[in-house]
Amino acid sequence: MHKPPSATIPLHPITDTNGLEGRKIHVRLTEGRFQHLRRLISWPLLAAFFGLVWMQTNGTSWLLFDFPERRILLFGAHFSWYDLHILTGLMITAASLLFFVSMIWGRVWCGFACPQTIWTWIFIRIEHWTEGRAALRQRQEKMPLSGARLARRLLKHTLWLAVALITAVTFTGYFMPIRDLVTQLANANAPATLVGWLVCMTLLTYINTGLVREKICLHACPYSRFQAVMMDDQSLKVSYDSERGEPRGSMKLRNSVQQTKAAVGDCVDCNICVQVCPTGIDIRDGLQAACIDCAACIDACDQVMLKTQRPTGLIRFAAAQEQPQPQRFWRPRLLGYFAVTLIAFSSTGYALVNKKDLVVEIRRDRASLYREFSDGLLCNFYQIKADSFDPGLTQINVSVSGPEGLVLQGPETFLLDNSGEWTAYRVCLTDPAAGVLPITFNFSDQSRIWSRSSSLITSTSYQQR
Repeated sequence: MHKPPSATIPLHPITDTNGLEGRKIHVRLTEGRFQHLRRLISWPLLAAFFGLVWMQTNGTSWLLFDFPERRILLFGAHFSWYDLHILTGLMITAASLLFFVSMIWGRVWCGFACPQTIWTWIFIRIEHWTEGRAALRQRQEKMPLSGARLARRLLKHTLWLAVALITAVTFTGYFMPIRDLVTQLANANAPATLVGWLVCMTLLTYINTGLVREKICLHACPYSRFQAVMMDDQSLKVSYDSERGEPRGSMKLRNSVQQTKAAVGDCVDCNICVQVCPTGIDIRDGLQAACIDCAACIDACDQVMLKTQRPTGLIRFAAAQEQPQPQRFWRPRLLGYFAVTLIAFSSTGYALVNKKDLVVEIRRDRASLYREFSDGLLCNFYQIKADSFDPGLTQINVSVSGPEGLVLQGPETFLLDNSGEWTAYRVCLTDPAAGVLPITFNFSDQSRIWSRSSSLITSTSYQQR
């Protein structure tokens, strides 16, 4: 059994010497069980991001935020802007689940599934492939940029820009059909606004994950600032066991103190944990806002411990006050997060089952509440607009019910093209009774009926009002 980390974790201010400011960080690649796990999570997410935008069923995209048609397509379901509460519920559910997971395992979302982290590792891999390993890049940093080194540097930035452009095009494909987008770009007839948007998105991706990647997690991401609020002393976080590792000693010092039998900790002060950190921090200084819990330092340190024939786990996921596993999950705030997540999930599921497939708006003509004609008819004037959010619902039949003798004048069939245009209708009645008469507009297809209540204002009722 490993000893738990000290309940009092040392905290040190982040300065330029910690590597977060003032110098470029050259990240050393490492392997290990957590890096394999990270790839098992990130590669399916990448495949979903780049592949989902191309998926269609009967010409309908699986996921598309269709602003011109005022709808959202999600795996065959069509959502209107009247269903925004469902999207809000989905975001609340996701946020609650993030809080719940963070309280147990810390910032595992940041380290294993966050898009910023996933793209950062892609760019680091490209950098390693084009310019060599981290130690070589660091040695060459102050050398003149010429010859083969210049060619490798240009190749790196070219590949970075290519990945950023593909990312920007794919992201834009979730807001307009990707096939139309690619066709416009291939034929060089894309609108200037679209080209400008793609340029901005490409540059943002290139800068965020290529040039200032380690600073985004510390300075731009709000999650790093309020993560401590969601965690407690039983939350698992990447931690350095200072009781076991201190005082540090290199292998040379370790061999010399064996003669004097001086106490030396298990940390051999190799600094590999710092070299593999994508944000450039030293986890041995204690918990820091820039730590994203990617566990690269755990894998690197475990390899050193195995080589020096020491127990692994000098750096590991650990709580400040470790408790038996059953007690860790029975904490009031954790149960509160779970309850909120469950309620949000249930409410969103209920809203999904009962979402609207047809949205109808009826607007009375206020300029002329009623009109009497020579044939004895009294008519009210209406404007009707209907939007379909069911791919199988392309047209509806319109009728009206109410007092005997009620007549509807206007198109009997309503085409649902979601154009947002209003259609004029008249509802007429011969010899109407006094008062405001209730009427019902009925909209139907072959198997369903939707009804909307309204009223018919007669001349007599209008004079009384």
